[in-house]
Amino acid sequence: MSNYLKIFLGVSYLLILFVFLYFIFTVIEINRLDDFSYYKEVQSDLDGYISENLMINLFYFFIFAIIWVALLGFGSPILIISGVLFGQWIGTIISVISISLGALALYSIGSFFFSDLVRSVLEKKFEKYIKLFQKNEFYYFFIYRFVGGLGVPFGLQNLLPILFGMKKINYFLSSFFGFIPAMFIMNTIGAGLNLYVEQAQNFNIIDFIFTPEIYLPISMFAILMILSLLIKNKFFNEAN
Repeated sequence: MSNYLKIFLGVSYLLILFVFLYFIFTVIEINRLDDFSYYKEVQSDLDGYISENLMINLFYFFIFAIIWVALLGFGSPILIISGVLFGQWIGTIISVISISLGALALYSIGSFFFSDLVRSVLEKKFEKYIKLFQKNEFYYFFIYRFVGGLGVPFGLQNLLPILFGMKKINYFLSSFFGFIPAMFIMNTIGAGLNLYVEQAQNFNIIDFIFTPEIYLPISMFAILMILSLLIKNKFFNEAN
């Protein structure tokens, strides 16, 4: 059963990735990628389409993000896209909820079908953290999410709690609240990128970097990374 599920998940992931890439490369005019006016046209078309069908597009994004994360997809591109499409606040809300649910779906699938495989791959590497999580799974997993998963790839982050049998409600809530700061910043960057394309007449790297909607969230991200490093050293050094 698990082998069939592995094949199904693998094929599903490749199929979704193929459809996504096919859509991108059939819609995007490759020969105009060096033309800034082309990005302005795309930005204007996207804004018009999203505003006319906001609820439907939120639903499509919601479902896509859940499936993408459940199939071990990367989180960062989803966050930038949600910021570009839906703006700073709506993008943050929809991405936090959908990615948290996608992570929970992956955790549930992994717990039911692949727990032995996950343990064989991850248990030795993360053995020093298991007892720490077991002390207070919600508290430490919230910190773990807040600090970006200790540098662990996002897909593996979502499977790590299998090692200590985390309750699903604690998994979802600690992920949800732990995700908010970084996801808000990433969505803000996406929204800033969208605004820059809308307002600028020509692309200028200096103007782009020093646009408040770009450099402020990037500065916030840098501060978050420093804070995360301090928190990591404080709360996870006891596991070393």
